[in-house]
Amino acid sequence: METKIFHRDTWAEVNLDHIYKNISSMKTRLRNDVSLFAVVKANAYGHGDYDVAKTALEAGADFLSVAFLDEALSLRKKGITAPILVLGASRPESAALAAEQGISVTAFDEAWLESAKAQLKPGQVLQVHVKVDSGMGRIGIRDKSQLMKVEGLLMREPCFNFQGIFTHFATADELKTDLYEKQLAVFKAMLAELTERPEYIHAANSAASLRFADPIWNAVRMGISMYGLSPSMEMKPLLPFPLQQSISLKTKLVAVKQLVEGESVSYGATYTAQGKEWIGTLPIGYADGWIRKLQGQEVLIEGMRVPIVGRICMDQCMIKLPRSFPVGTEVTLIGDDGVESITVDEIAAKLETINYEVTCMIGARVPRVYIKDNQKKHIRNFILE
Repeated sequence: METKIFHRDTWAEVNLDHIYKNISSMKTRLRNDVSLFAVVKANAYGHGDYDVAKTALEAGADFLSVAFLDEALSLRKKGITAPILVLGASRPESAALAAEQGISVTAFDEAWLESAKAQLKPGQVLQVHVKVDSGMGRIGIRDKSQLMKVEGLLMREPCFNFQGIFTHFATADELKTDLYEKQLAVFKAMLAELTERPEYIHAANSAASLRFADPIWNAVRMGISMYGLSPSMEMKPLLPFPLQQSISLKTKLVAVKQLVEGESVSYGATYTAQGKEWIGTLPIGYADGWIRKLQGQEVLIEGMRVPIVGRICMDQCMIKLPRSFPVGTEVTLIGDDGVESITVDEIAAKLETINYEVTCMIGARVPRVYIKDNQKKHIRNFILE
């Protein structure tokens, strides 16, 4: 393992073998002529952008996708040379930098392209993907005449390469397919207006690529399923192959004490001991993404489920133990311990949210320990780095 270390007893383990397997399984599902864009935005959904990007490329991903130019630049600085697409809006003032770094950007109106053209240096070529708003209501071209103007500008100006066109589905993870089909029809109608189709046509996110196939697209964007998580609970019975969750969250007991009847735990004294009770303190709190709403959630210690008691603090939380345990005993907040398991989906259900939010919430000050070839290979401490 690398010499980089951390000095607290809380960490996340990221199983790169699982990410590799999830991508490989998706690749076997796709036609040979369909490219795979691995989505590593938001620090790879909290898993760590560089390590996930490297693994995704090793597993056969053709492109990386991020939300913002800063994320793409960060990957370039870390040595990633593969094609990267910025899915969100970028400043036209950044066009020259994107072209210099070989980063593809998203355009969705003529005015942006005109402004970007003015920023590009002689000889530079900016790779552009046009975003179509087929019903998501975020960014994107909604009007066919506007699309014709954008295409005309892209084809006319040598400083642009019309590399791709895409849309995003709002309900592909729902059992009802009405809106999905409507959006797909809108996207196809827009494609029919093009004089010449670009190299990449992509619409399918994880949910759509797991459920549907359409000859119209020749690339898919693999996001949440790459990390071994279903795009929705509804979709779980429909998954064409098993997904392997890639992240675990672990900590250790830093203190153990016995309370007597009437003594309370944490802010607000919301938990009071009913008799003699063993209480363990864990060095993780809401500043790490382990938020206060998780009070009452169970964690695992030596294969047993035990509850969080009292309010979760910024940096610590407390659990009720069935007996005294030695300081330093490992505790699993997300992951497996013996025959017991706490999934990301279980935490999401407790928080009344989606699994995407759970992994993205795990804070930067929680070190990531990476597992590859079934061994702990290296550590990333984002604070020290």
